[in-house]
Order: sequence, then structure tokens, then C-alpha cells
Amino acid sequence: MSPTVRRASLDDLDALAPLFDRYRHFYTQRYDEDASRAFIAQRLQRDESAVFLAELDAAPVGFTQLYPTFSSVRAARVWVLNDLFVNADARRRGVAQALLDAAAGFARADGAVRLELETNPDNATAQALYDAGGWQRYDGTLRYHLPLTAA
Repeated sequence: MSPTVRRASLDDLDALAPLFDRYRHFYTQRYDEDASRAFIAQRLQRDESAVFLAELDAAPVGFTQLYPTFSSVRAARVWVLNDLFVNADARRRGVAQALLDAAAGFARADGAVRLELETNPDNATAQALYDAGGWQRYDGTLRYHLPLTAA
């Protein structure tokens, strides 16, 4: 079965909190589901981010979180894809790509000129995913952007 992705709301907090906690642990933070739950709850309550939840067979398996920012030079909206996580047992099943597609679709519909993200230099798996998806490296860094409109 292919993944389904939808924009998350506060009603999804029970599904998101454990995923977000595992994501934070991946980046060397100690497990702390209470802190993870509180952080995600605040972002959703304050409408400070856009969170997308992926499911396989109705089970939550991944998420991505985007934060809004702006390009002063372009005088336009930009979204930063800050977080992307897929449970280990759901990887290689199209979940990450489905989340990236949902993020791009959302940003386009919002009128953004691009998505941006960064990844760790040693995360070759993520880099391969972004490279294959049309993301472009820039500034001699491992930062990427995905143009959503013509320059």
C-alpha cells in the first residue's frame, strides 16, 4: 500500500509526539516525549509551522515540518523544510518522497518561491533522496533549495 499524507492538526498530537521524539533522538537528543509533545503542540496551536503526517495502513510512520520565512530580495514567501522523519520499518516505501511532495504542493499553493532545507554532511541517504527529487545544492554548502517558480 502507498503512503497517505495529510496536514496535521492538534488532533494528531498523539501520533506526532512519538515520531518527533524519535526524530530528535536521531539527532542525539535524549528521549523526552513530554518535551517533544509540548513543542509540537505549541507549533500547531500557534500556527507557527505546517506539519504533514504520513501513514501506511492507517498507522503513523513519518512527518515533515515546515517553517515560514521570507526572501527580502525576491519579496516573497519561502518555506524551510526543517524536519523530516520516517520510522525505520517504513523506509524505502515511498514515505519520505510522499512527504516531500506534500510539502512542495503546500508551498506552491501558498505562493512560495522555494523550499529550503539543510542536512548533515554524513547523511548520504537524505542527500541521495534530495538529489533525485530535483533539489539543488547552493552556496557550496549542503543546503538545498527547490525552486517552485521561475526566477
